[in-house]
Amino acid sequence: MPDDHFDVLIVGGGVMGSSTAFFLSVPGAPPGLRVAVVERDPTYAHASTALSVGGLRQQFSTPENILLSRFTAEFLSSAPWELAVGDDTPDLGFVEAGYLFLASKAGLGALTANHARQTSLGAEVALLEPEQLKSRFPWLEVGDLAGGSLGLQGEGWLDPYSLLQAFKRKAVTQGVVYLQDSVTEIGVASGRVSGVRTASGSRLGVGALVNAAGPRAREVALMAGIDDLPVSPRKRIVYRIHCREPLPGAPLTIDPSGVYFRPEGSGFLCGVSPPESQDPDTLDLEMEYGWFDEIVWPTLAHRVPAFQAVKLGSSWAGHYAVNTMDQNAIVGPHPRIENLFFANGFSGHGLQHAPGIGRALSELILWGGFRSLDLSRFGFQRFASGNLIKEVNVV
Repeated sequence: MPDDHFDVLIVGGGVMGSSTAFFLSVPGAPPGLRVAVVERDPTYAHASTALSVGGLRQQFSTPENILLSRFTAEFLSSAPWELAVGDDTPDLGFVEAGYLFLASKAGLGALTANHARQTSLGAEVALLEPEQLKSRFPWLEVGDLAGGSLGLQGEGWLDPYSLLQAFKRKAVTQGVVYLQDSVTEIGVASGRVSGVRTASGSRLGVGALVNAAGPRAREVALMAGIDDLPVSPRKRIVYRIHCREPLPGAPLTIDPSGVYFRPEGSGFLCGVSPPESQDPDTLDLEMEYGWFDEIVWPTLAHRVPAFQAVKLGSSWAGHYAVNTMDQNAIVGPHPRIENLFFANGFSGHGLQHAPGIGRALSELILWGGFRSLDLSRFGFQRFASGNLIKEVNVV
């Protein structure tokens, strides 16, 4: 007999798991529903959420991603009240400064096509020619650019740790149980998860199990006998730099090379995703400075002449949970294990899509289908059918 039973057990208490817990427990959910979250480290010191850059953008190439970001932008406007605990309203630190994607001549076609899709779905994004970029951002080098795409509303960055804690605190007040533990075994019988065993020795019965384990998602899937979840942990390093010259109105800017920067306090955060051939699977968080010296700084110094003289400050490493097949989310039940649900493979845009994914998963689990936004294309079954959904705008 299990030591306890939960209607829904979520593996992973980061922003994705905590958002799902929140939406499963909002007023209107079935009364008496028991929801628990298993999280190995309640300090979140090494969690992907806490170590992320915290960006929010609507400039994607996949329609579902655009709509998920639009929902997050709307949610942030009401979050201080929806996530309030008593009189304590969370400050999520949202800076609505936009994203600026820059394009060379080779990339202008994709930028223009993405812009058409984004605006058709309600995103407020402006295409700017080089002269317009220079007029708006005088500190920017535009001589080798063919254009740029600037988010005008609902884009910027927020405090990722504050959003995570706000979801968690509200979920707890709504009856969700958080267990400091880790899942070590998953029992499957007759096409259903029957229960789990944890590192502490507990045996927990479950009605539904949610894999929200971020970079460890594949480990969790393997416990259930699933060896084809295409999610890998990849290290991403965030460098902090200080520059003497101000950059008025600087958005989160992405160079055609993929190098990005954004303001942070009196300095800037910057980084780049390495090419696939130099991006091994890893769970380590050791700092590496070679990418900064060889790629990031030279690129920034060219794009923003003021960055030719910078001072490197405290920096850190975090993880992306990369979907190696098409860099898009994997959301929904497993084709053969009907009560095992995935919320994995966000490839760096999990934080900004957590509200929409949490809402979508709660709808699937509670009502048997998507009600607010159809995310069926993100289902696990697309890998077997070959219907991949390639996301072009991965930063």
